Amino acid sequence: MTTRPYAKRGWSVGFALFAAILMVTVGSFQALEGLAAVIGDQFYLRTPNYIYAIDLTAWGWTHLIIGIVVAVAGWGVLSGRLWARIVGIAAAVLSAIANFFFIPYYPVWAILIIALDVFVIWALCVYGRQEAAEAGLGGD
Repeated sequence: MTTRPYAKRGWSVGFALFAAILMVTVGSFQALEGLAAVIGDQFYLRTPNYIYAIDLTAWGWTHLIIGIVVAVAGWGVLSGRLWARIVGIAAAVLSAIANFFFIPYYPVWAILIIALDVFVIWALCVYGRQEAAEAGLGGD
């Protein structure tokens, strides 16, 4: 029965690695999405009758900052750092909330990012320091 715990750890390492790559990718895309809103806030069309009225330039800056934080935390998770997992979880939560408010502007993309953020949160929560050390990813 020694292969069972190892297989479980292998899955958590694989999911954490996938989550880290997703964080870098999604963070970069989210930063670009925010940059598009900052540069030209007429780029996004708003769905009428949405309960939340949001200034696109302000949300552009929010997406830009959160995207950069998510991408940097993703690089940290790739190196097996504990601080990166903590920051990654917090940034994924903030990203999901920000994308919830962004649904009327880019609904399919926002819902996709929310789903990916939930996966990232889960993957980083099950990934521990021991798995990072065993995978040779360093660790704090």
